[in-house]
Amino acid sequence: MHTEHLIQMANSIGDFFAAMPDADEARADLATHIQRFWEPRMRRGILEHLDKARGEGLNAIVLQALQQHRARLA
Repeated sequence: MHTEHLIQMANSIGDFFAAMPDADEARADLATHIQRFWEPRMRRGILEHLDKARGEGLNAIVLQALQQHRARLA
């Protein structure tokens, strides 16, 4: 899967969770969504993008969620 598509998907998910009033809960729920519904190769792809390009193109909430909850997404 192309990195650009993963970024788009992650940002769309982030847009939904960004509307939550509790930012910590939003980041945790975003990470849970990715953990549950993205297959392992998709999760690996977005984490590789985080490592190689420092998450360029990702919305702030997505970037923070991936950084904070990386261990359970790997």
